[in-house]
Amino acid sequence: MEVGAGNGRNFAHYPAAVTEVVAIEPEPTLRALAEGAERAVPVKVLAGVAEDLPFADGEFDAAVVSLVLCSVPDQGMALAELRRVLRPGGELRFYEHVVPRRQPKRALFRAADATGVWPKLAAGCHLARDTASAITAAGFQIDRCERIEFRSAAVEPRLSYLLGSAHR
Repeated sequence: MEVGAGNGRNFAHYPAAVTEVVAIEPEPTLRALAEGAERAVPVKVLAGVAEDLPFADGEFDAAVVSLVLCSVPDQGMALAELRRVLRPGGELRFYEHVVPRRQPKRALFRAADATGVWPKLAAGCHLARDTASAITAAGFQIDRCERIEFRSAAVEPRLSYLLGSAHR
């Protein structure tokens, strides 16, 4: 399962070992783009939100979140839902931008979140979420986690990202 699939850009990168992806996307325009996206494996695109996944407990072997946990309204609830729909031992793979380690950027990003300025400008995105801690607090055990820093667009500040996996 991929939650917050956006325009489906990740679909072309799933390995052949994946037999099917169920992609959840709440935004209608992005969901329509995902329907037509290039794919390496069979993909079923559905409407839904991370905080209320329409699946049974333990229904999935693995889940992917990619630049999603920064913008969900309730990160803890979204992670609890991901944990619920994963089978025991199921894997969560994540690529997310997170709060910087150092000041003054850490304080600046927290202020941008607290004032609501950045989330309003960036479709609900929060720059200062501690996603690794949230993943652990939701009952996952992080297996690997790499921190990367880069700027993805000229007008964007240099951001910290996490790339990793965890299991239920």
